[in-house]
Amino acid sequence: MFGAKGIVGLDIGSSYLKAVQLRETRSGYELELFDTLPISPELIVEGSIIDAIRLTESLRELVRKAKIKAKDAVISISGHSSVIIKRISLPEMSEEELSESIKFEAEQYVPFDIEDVNLDFQILGPKEEPGQMDVILVAVKKDVINDYVSVVKEAGLNTVIVDVDAFALENMYGINYEIEAGKNVALVNIGASTMNMNILKAGVSVFTRDSAIGSNIHTDALQKELNITYEEAERLKRGEMLEKVKPEEVTSLIVTASNEIFSEVSRSLDYFKSSTLQAEVQEVILSGGCALIRDFPSLLSEKIGIPVMVAEPFKNIVLPKKFDVSLIEEMAPIGAVAVGLAIRRPGDR
Repeated sequence: MFGAKGIVGLDIGSSYLKAVQLRETRSGYELELFDTLPISPELIVEGSIIDAIRLTESLRELVRKAKIKAKDAVISISGHSSVIIKRISLPEMSEEELSESIKFEAEQYVPFDIEDVNLDFQILGPKEEPGQMDVILVAVKKDVINDYVSVVKEAGLNTVIVDVDAFALENMYGINYEIEAGKNVALVNIGASTMNMNILKAGVSVFTRDSAIGSNIHTDALQKELNITYEEAERLKRGEMLEKVKPEEVTSLIVTASNEIFSEVSRSLDYFKSSTLQAEVQEVILSGGCALIRDFPSLLSEKIGIPVMVAEPFKNIVLPKKFDVSLIEEMAPIGAVAVGLAIRRPGDR
């Protein structure tokens, strides 16, 4: 067994840090720890760490607040400017053969110098046409990985796996939801400054996309139109009220600002549909901070014409008595990526 201390899943977002630790049991998983910490918006911008010193301080604070005893962490990265995920077709070969030729295969798909990225791949299986196979290729800029790993190290943790947000969502889905053969499900995680989409067909990823859009749009609109601080705007977004502000004004500003996000989700779904023989998505599972904004899920559903469910990342995870279940349920949607990270183990695929 990998030591009683276990591994903590650490989702380093641009407005919240999230930590989840799970214990493997005979029947599945039990929650050991779930905690979040809001951080200043200027520490991470568009997926890049701008203020490493303050981010390290915030991570240390989270370690203290959540009483994290684990020494090993799994982190993830997203962002269209530093992460490339491509589903490609290659002649059938073994995993060993592919790891030797992956650099060469990747060069045509990766817009960065191949020496500047870390590459990984996963063979999805044979294609319809004989002699071909489907592979997911992932390339992440080394300097971005190094920035995150060194901040985590400064905070006293050792990074054992660096994952990608879109795949962490897939892991979260895998342990909590029934996989239906003919069903296309879009996992959509909308944080403060990024949106990750991973469309699963029968539980396997067939399309991923990261966009630089998120709930900061709401915060900016509220700050500007109502002339209030960032903190006040964040509170309004979560459904708290301020004395000087009319609730209906907040609602209409949020609805207007949301349209940009709705369009981005629509465009991604349309692109998926046009690129995969008119495949329809039957359901959207929404996670991230946007899922906590009042009426956002139902407005999104109305706009795209597809049922939208709010993610339940702890659905199949046993919650011991020490946890405040209602608090966990309330904050659960922002824990989706962290749950997906918490089930990763060194050496798994």
